Amino acid sequence: MSSSIVSQVPKNLLFKYRIPCKRFDQKWTQKLRLSEDFRLPSFGNFEEQLDYADVRMAWNKDGLFLNLLVTGKKKSLWCRSTQLLESDGIQLWIDTRNTQNVHRATKFCHWFLLLPAGQGSSNDQPMATMLRINRAREDPPTFNPQTISVSVVSKRNRYEMNAFIPGISMNGWNTEDHRHLGFSFAVIDRELGWQTLGAGPEMPINEDPSLWHTLHLVD
Repeated sequence: MSSSIVSQVPKNLLFKYRIPCKRFDQKWTQKLRLSEDFRLPSFGNFEEQLDYADVRMAWNKDGLFLNLLVTGKKKSLWCRSTQLLESDGIQLWIDTRNTQNVHRATKFCHWFLLLPAGQGSSNDQPMATMLRINRAREDPPTFNPQTISVSVVSKRNRYEMNAFIPGISMNGWNTEDHRHLGFSFAVIDRELGWQTLGAGPEMPINEDPSLWHTLHLVD
């Protein structure tokens, strides 16, 4: 590949990341906070993304924990249940079989969306859902938007989200035999932009598992 072609390729497509995710053997509560040891890196700054979000994840046999802290906001949250993909929040892509060489999602691939608001009579309650992946060969049989637990504390210039995705929501979840997950995330804010693990919105990360990376479940 010539140097001129390489220079046009997003830098994050030149690498595949394997990110450790540590075990956390406690039950989820609305006030659960993971320590700095559970923080995930974000390589979107290679593409000049603003690094405004602190993303932390953990696992145990029952599922995945998520803490998200977004800071530096000057505007109010913008979340709409009718405009999910344009709303503030975080999107997670998880492949329980870590298949890195296919361009169409399999029944083991999942797309989760968690918003700090957008639900309730005043549109101020957090919400979580699962989206169907475009061009997927097959939807996961565990498709159920109602199983994710999420809580949020929102302040004037920041918000904190705490969530749990149970293993029963992820087809193929088996921490005894499969400790490597295909994985990517995108924190999206209409004011602050995108912050991603790797490739950003310039690539079809919402439907192409070959663009995802690896989350390694470690003890």
